[in-house]
Amino acid sequence: MEDRYSTRDQSNVSIRSAPFFEGLPETLVEKATSHVVMRSHPANQVILLENDWGSSVYFILNGWVKIRTYNLDGKEVTLNILGKGELFGEMAPLDEVPRSTDVITLAPTVIGNMPAQDFVQLINTEPLAGIRLAQLMARRLRQVNRRLRLRESDSVSRVADILLFLADGQGKRSQKGTEIPNLPHRELSSLSGLARETVTRVLSKLEKKGLIVRDRDILCIPDAHALERLMI
Repeated sequence: MEDRYSTRDQSNVSIRSAPFFEGLPETLVEKATSHVVMRSHPANQVILLENDWGSSVYFILNGWVKIRTYNLDGKEVTLNILGKGELFGEMAPLDEVPRSTDVITLAPTVIGNMPAQDFVQLINTEPLAGIRLAQLMARRLRQVNRRLRLRESDSVSRVADILLFLADGQGKRSQKGTEIPNLPHRELSSLSGLARETVTRVLSKLEKKGLIVRDRDILCIPDAHALERLMI
């Protein structure tokens, strides 16, 4: 399926609302986003492949993507799930090395593609952009460290941690609690390192206890603190 393109002006309006640009000088943001092109992708489409060269940096304007790699046994490992407002592909242009992971859409997704040289120029000329990037890297590193510490924990703690991890990164507050996408169990399995059957069993247990509420597309956490107490 071919991507659908919008005009650059439309993509600029959307991409300027991304949290990364908040507080940056308007003239610099306008210059940095002047060559952005917005693309719409269907679900399960590969956006980037490992070992591709970094010609663009990508801003998610709507939808969800997963960041994946493979272990030594050839098994797929999901490293992260990113949604609206997040960016990816920023490391390869900075390091001038090939991509280290694959990126695949989990749902219909709209992405703003910024030329790598424009992103690097913004980082080099605006200190706040560099700080914003450093904060992003620090947050993702903390998330990975937390998940690694829980690798030896019981299955309930590990599933609870993944749900809280997703809530922290992409959760939306509602009157019912914190809402995250109701991902396929295979994705939660890959994120947690547990068998899919184990993930299914734990989710059913959490649902019976009222710690999560699942709909077709949304999983709601009524009380994040109650879910977090399972990990203590």
